[in-house]
Amino acid sequence: MATNFKNKVALITGGSFGIGRATAVAFARSGAKVAIADWEMCGKTLDLIKAAGGETIFILCDVSKAKDVKAAVKKTVATFGRLDFAFNNAGIEGAMASTQEATEENWDKTIDVNLKGVWLCMKYEIPEMLKQGKGVIVNCASIAGVEGFPGLSAYVAAKHGIIGLTKTVALEYAQNGIKVNAVCPRATNTPMNDRMARKMKKTEKRFDAMQPIGWLVEPEDVADAVLWLCSDEASFTTGNAMVVEGAWIAQ
Repeated sequence: MATNFKNKVALITGGSFGIGRATAVAFARSGAKVAIADWEMCGKTLDLIKAAGGETIFILCDVSKAKDVKAAVKKTVATFGRLDFAFNNAGIEGAMASTQEATEENWDKTIDVNLKGVWLCMKYEIPEMLKQGKGVIVNCASIAGVEGFPGLSAYVAAKHGIIGLTKTVALEYAQNGIKVNAVCPRATNTPMNDRMARKMKKTEKRFDAMQPIGWLVEPEDVADAVLWLCSDEASFTTGNAMVVEGAWIAQ
């Protein structure tokens, strides 16, 4: 996507792999400075950003911990001077089990990372954007935020929660120059999708066949949606949950 984000700053959680990595590289190619916050550093991601001509930093961060998130936002602003865009993407799939067999430990961990993590990110990102009088937040939900998937009760609940949270925060700051949206990808060609395919005992080919369009969503497809939501072309788009799913829910 051809967008000029020169002198802009983007913070991406879960930016070391998959959708986060693709979005970080896309921001860099568009001229933005990129802060990656994740609980695991991936040198390849940083190398790709630099190869795209971007300026970047890595911040070790567990999004389920307030002190980590607060520190990540503070480090981003201290390094680059501002925060224009935030892609709250960090998430886990959790263990797969029916509701009666699922553990409380898995529920707590999945909700803490996937839902509480997004709330914490916005809690500390918004004050910086208010100082500037504008900013864009995009939260990574999922197609599981608009429909159910057996065996993934905690994951589905968290992703539904992200959409509700996104709409609420969009309303709270609609008159403060801050846009808040969510992206909802279907099965995406990422390490997480590979793990889920193995858990579901379905092959990648089977996931392809489940897509009306005939192939998996690529991380770059989601990155394009995120960058559009951050662009001036989406100036009137807020409180929206954008599905990126190749007509899956049209069936």
